[in-house]
Amino acid sequence: MAKKLIRRKDRDRSQWLRRGVQLAFLALNVWIGVQFYLFVRYYETGGGRYVSRPPGVEGWLPIASLMNLKVLLATGEISRLHPAGMFLLIAFLATSWIFRKSFCSWLCPVGAISEWLWKLGHRTFGRNFQLPRKLDVALRSIKYLLLGLFLYAVGSMSVAAIRAFLEGPYGIVDDVKMLNFFRYLGLGGGIVMALLVLGSVLVRNFWCRYLCPYGALMGMAALPSPLRIRRDPAACIDCAKCAKACPSSLPVDKLITIASAECTGCLECVAECPAAGALWMAAPRGRRVPAWAVAAGTLVLFFGVVGYAQWRGYWRTDIPGQVYSALIPHANEFSHP
Repeated sequence: MAKKLIRRKDRDRSQWLRRGVQLAFLALNVWIGVQFYLFVRYYETGGGRYVSRPPGVEGWLPIASLMNLKVLLATGEISRLHPAGMFLLIAFLATSWIFRKSFCSWLCPVGAISEWLWKLGHRTFGRNFQLPRKLDVALRSIKYLLLGLFLYAVGSMSVAAIRAFLEGPYGIVDDVKMLNFFRYLGLGGGIVMALLVLGSVLVRNFWCRYLCPYGALMGMAALPSPLRIRRDPAACIDCAKCAKACPSSLPVDKLITIASAECTGCLECVAECPAAGALWMAAPRGRRVPAWAVAAGTLVLFFGVVGYAQWRGYWRTDIPGQVYSALIPHANEFSHP
């Protein structure tokens, strides 16, 4: 009985830790969003209280981040436009490579909201719906196809073309256009958003599982990760609670190690396992990695990369105010070149 009580206490602590990190990063993104909105409104209205542009907003510009990463790899130079997005991409790739796809389950605000929606659906309907296997596999391929298209588009662009794109009017205010999409959401966009929310309530991680190319990129980065969920068949009691708890619907109860690109390192399966020692996050040679180590490692990588970019002066996009004054009020007039 004592072992069971200790086991339950450990389980609760691991998931409370993850939810705490999720909430902290969601709050950080809300703060960045509010600050960016006030920055845009300053230039739209031509006055008022000035709020500086938060560099963290560039984390929501994955295509520009990929472009800048290609420029860095091709030339060794760091772009002066949207450099923070590139460093955030590097941080997220690093956390996914080392700690599985932990960006999705520990840091990503969209991943957190998606998780809360399917858990709401489970509490409301007593279950989540699982699509037929063939349909599920077909839909899962969409995010990899989208990722392939984006990688092809960026990969086929020359360094000169990337710089021309980013330094043009569209590239300068692409973050403003992203904000305006949600500020002035039309009927079509509203219907799509409503369908995504409904799908996320009914199906576990609907957006992340089927449509998110960013998550697909993190999954590819996680494939060579040194960490794996491991199962000890001798200690396993074949209750299948781990598989039922897995947000990615992986057959954890049937495998010895989980090497799938879909594994997000959330530790839900480990938390639900009632058999002490049967399931754990393992480093090479089977060494156990506790939840606090995953959280600490993820945060150290994130803040380490961000801190380095700030220390070296690579964090901010420095554009004269008169350029923003000329472009931001007309952001929606610029089409994709």
